[in-house]
Amino acid sequence: MKKPSAFACLQAQAIVIVVVGLTPLLLGASPQTSAAGAPAKTVGLVNGEAITEDQVLAAASADLRELDARQPRNDRTLARDRLAIMHKALDSVAEEKMLALEAAKQQTTPQQIVEAEITSNVVIPSAEDVAAAYERNKASIRAPRDEALVQLRQQMTDRSRTAYHDLLLRRLKRDYGFKSLLEPLRTEVATDGYPSRGPANARVTIVEFSDFECPFCGGLFPTLKNVERTYPQTVRIVYRQFPLTNIHPFAQKAAEASLCAAEQSRFWEMHDSMFGFQEDLTVGSLKSRAMELMLDVTAFNACLDSGKHAATILKDKEDAARLGVTGTPTLFVNGRMLLGNQPAELKALIDDELARK
Repeated sequence: MKKPSAFACLQAQAIVIVVVGLTPLLLGASPQTSAAGAPAKTVGLVNGEAITEDQVLAAASADLRELDARQPRNDRTLARDRLAIMHKALDSVAEEKMLALEAAKQQTTPQQIVEAEITSNVVIPSAEDVAAAYERNKASIRAPRDEALVQLRQQMTDRSRTAYHDLLLRRLKRDYGFKSLLEPLRTEVATDGYPSRGPANARVTIVEFSDFECPFCGGLFPTLKNVERTYPQTVRIVYRQFPLTNIHPFAQKAAEASLCAAEQSRFWEMHDSMFGFQEDLTVGSLKSRAMELMLDVTAFNACLDSGKHAATILKDKEDAARLGVTGTPTLFVNGRMLLGNQPAELKALIDDELARK
């Protein structure tokens, strides 16, 4: 029996991880002392215990050496890559500490916890599932079919393992009060010209890459509505298109319908209508919604039938791929990536950004 996927509508494609950020500033001071006698800088906390910069640098040493050995790049790119490595190393050090604490609590070992909460839950895809994934993606696959099936099976298995690992890590971070004192990883996401709600000068901008047919995006819809009510003057929400056409047959035309409605300054009305009732997103239903929303139906229908916004949606998808988006919904909160519908985590990010400002 298959286990449910975690948080996002994921594409059956190779996993692409892109981590980007800005400046590698390390925040906070530490009461500890480094090996050289100077005060050690605290870069993270687990259960109130400090994780020092020296500990993280030791964990990151191999990746940092590899980074230094590469071809020279501009200072901004180098700083971004170093910060990404430090975040990865901090998570690794924190995970080790949290697993040890959890093992002591359960009177077991870290290895047994990993086996119980990750390894035993990993879904090994059936031959039929792998073949179906191949058929959905074969237009973009260059390897011979037999070779591609082996690679897809491994990628799908790895994706399942990653999902359960992330679930465990999120729980441990919550239970043991993990806090990073590194400058957050951020990425610049274009917002100009895209549908938005909230003040243009809002202190927090949330960019949502979404799919009108994705059930997890439908789950995020009331979460973002609540954000709008809670932060009316400080949060702006920007919508960008990422229809997963390989698993959602009606998502493309739904995306086009939203942009056809935008031509009549009614994007958000169509957006709310589609997320309010996702069960029927056929072209006929979309045209009926336009009538219910009192749009110029003749203009809307002509727009939808022409496919005139298909290129715009494709550009959104290409931008999303460059940003490391692999599933929906994916949010960027002032450039900080958040996957799926996680109301508590989203509120924490918004509050942290407001506190930083």
